[in-house]
Amino acid sequence: MQKIIQVKNLTKTFRETKAVDRVSFFVREGEIVGFLGPNGAGKTTTIQMLLGLLEPTKGTIKIFGKPLETQREEILKQVGFSSAYISLPYNLTVAEALKIFGLLFNVANVKEAVNRLIDQFHLDRLKNRLVGKLSSGQVSRLNLAKAFINQPKILFLDEPTASLDPVVSSRTRKLLLDLQKQYNLTMFYTSHNMSEVEKLCDRIIFINHGQIIAEGTPTQIKSWYGKRNLEQAFIRMADQEAQQ
Repeated sequence: MQKIIQVKNLTKTFRETKAVDRVSFFVREGEIVGFLGPNGAGKTTTIQMLLGLLEPTKGTIKIFGKPLETQREEILKQVGFSSAYISLPYNLTVAEALKIFGLLFNVANVKEAVNRLIDQFHLDRLKNRLVGKLSSGQVSRLNLAKAFINQPKILFLDEPTASLDPVVSSRTRKLLLDLQKQYNLTMFYTSHNMSEVEKLCDRIIFINHGQIIAEGTPTQIKSWYGKRNLEQAFIRMADQEAQQ
């Protein structure tokens, strides 16, 4: 599988603080990679640079083999992003909000795309409800749905199942896996739900204090830290870093 995302020596400095410090990694086409770390580890800053929202202080990012710095617009047409912490237009209905995102991405048949997402993400009963009247879990589901409006090749997911109850979370994970297989999607995934990451991800990158400290499959990560599940390995990793 070809490397669809390539990051080399990525660094982001805010005044005297290095939020991301010489980070290098790659993501293969069709892979689901978990990007994990404690709060303040540099995850969000890294994703913002991958989306072209922040300019790196140093380092390079290539997506689809193209430099993000010079071909951002072309690259982002094929990229989707979902975060449980992004606000959506509260005065629009669910269907109207999806339509707006479709128009922003110049989707050829917006009505058809909106109907597809409403069906796939079980939003039919909510399609005429104002976004401002949705529960936090419903907003998370809508946020995830809108990330698919342009049928992306790469999906950046920041806590996509936050605020979802266990039943909806399980359905959402299944849907993500089904869509990933159907479209050979590449996913770059952050979450604090270690059980979810263990079920979904092919490979995991641990970051702390702006630096990558471990990288491997869930099985490898658990073995290296001598733990039976990923949550215990995560805690062990954080404890070791805190002691250094």
